[in-house]
Amino acid sequence: MRGIRCKQTGLIFFPAFDWAISPTHPEREERLLYTRDQIFEEGIIDLPQIAEFTPSLASIHDIARVHFCIPRVETQTTEAHLIAAGAAMMLADQIVAGHIDNGFALVRPPGHHAMRVVHGNRGFCNINNEAVMVEHLRSRHGVKRVAIIDTDVHHGDGTQDIFWHDPDVLFISFHQDGRTLFPGTGFTYELGGPGAYARTINIPLSPGTTDESLLYITDNLILPILEEFQPDFIVNSAGQDNHYTDPLGSMRISAQGYARLTEKLRPDLAVLEGGYAIETALPYVNMAIILALAGLDYSYVREPDYWPDRFKETSQRTEQVKRLVDELLKHWKNRYATQAGRVKIVNGYYEREKIIFYDTDYIEEHQVEKLRICNNCTGYLSIESEANQGYGQARKVLCLSVPFGACSKCRNEAADLYTGAKKSVKYNQIYLQDKSSDFLLGYDTKAGKEWRR
Repeated sequence: MRGIRCKQTGLIFFPAFDWAISPTHPEREERLLYTRDQIFEEGIIDLPQIAEFTPSLASIHDIARVHFCIPRVETQTTEAHLIAAGAAMMLADQIVAGHIDNGFALVRPPGHHAMRVVHGNRGFCNINNEAVMVEHLRSRHGVKRVAIIDTDVHHGDGTQDIFWHDPDVLFISFHQDGRTLFPGTGFTYELGGPGAYARTINIPLSPGTTDESLLYITDNLILPILEEFQPDFIVNSAGQDNHYTDPLGSMRISAQGYARLTEKLRPDLAVLEGGYAIETALPYVNMAIILALAGLDYSYVREPDYWPDRFKETSQRTEQVKRLVDELLKHWKNRYATQAGRVKIVNGYYEREKIIFYDTDYIEEHQVEKLRICNNCTGYLSIESEANQGYGQARKVLCLSVPFGACSKCRNEAADLYTGAKKSVKYNQIYLQDKSSDFLLGYDTKAGKEWRR
């Protein structure tokens, strides 16, 4: 019928031909090339329900809105990183404008292990594509509440770190148990900062978990939480290394499992993360996700060696998953009662220490993070970060982050700390990131120079 627009799913393919960790690294351009070939062979790209877009670049300012890149954004990013983040931003813009219903950014490099402070590459990630896109939506479009569902086999520790203190971003990650896989985090007791308790929900799963348990968790934990949280925008951090053929994980999820998950979650935007079974998984999983997003039949998308009921859960694992769901639902339902008084406040600050290892670049970082507790806003962050970059070279920086909606007292206090630190020789660099006014100031103590982003 004329005048009636069909449901459309926007796609961006960006294989990043000119970016690689090494020529034989599992995170390489073929991850997308096999998928693109299959999409074209099946005629998916020509369907009226599919709209393909060309990516645009994120700006240095877009990255600086999220990250403290040491010493600067330009030293931690390539054009490929800016395009991958820009692709997610562009699709999000199209969705908010109503030009498409949802989208899938099939891009690399991935990003969900990149934390707020960036000294190098860890877990194949320098820049967190989803976080850059989310903060763009909040800054430019006024989107307030966002849910990020991370379906990668590895815990999305970078995304968790960035939104740990943010009550308006719900981060849910299901992943293979951190005791058996990098990055060794993502346990049920990791629930968010003092003002954002249970806005982080981690679902660590035993190796060998199948579609059956995944869909039980979706129906009985993830969807009820989403229904109550009522996000304005839902993001799927769409890692596909939970697939039963993936060389880096030990899970047993199929393309059909991913498709049903996508159909249930109904994300506004999916952004590709991991997934390293280049021929046996990615073409099938990606196509199944695209069809599910577009509301098309995905029942025929099956791996050549897959048959229904190939993997059966044991009764022991089923009971374990049910207990896990019950435990996490309890945390969610009691979040406000538990949030009060759950942390120790010293001189008006909540403090935590972190040791972060950059497995790709062999950097060890020590952080002391302090959150200013404020009765009028969520408070600003002060992060002292020291990283050993090899050969005895250490870099120490001070990062101050003022959140959206910060009160004038917190903004002024953070600015005073920045000004005072510039007079010290304690740090190599000092940064002030003010999301309320959308700028980043940086100061190099050795050169005595300040810049603004």
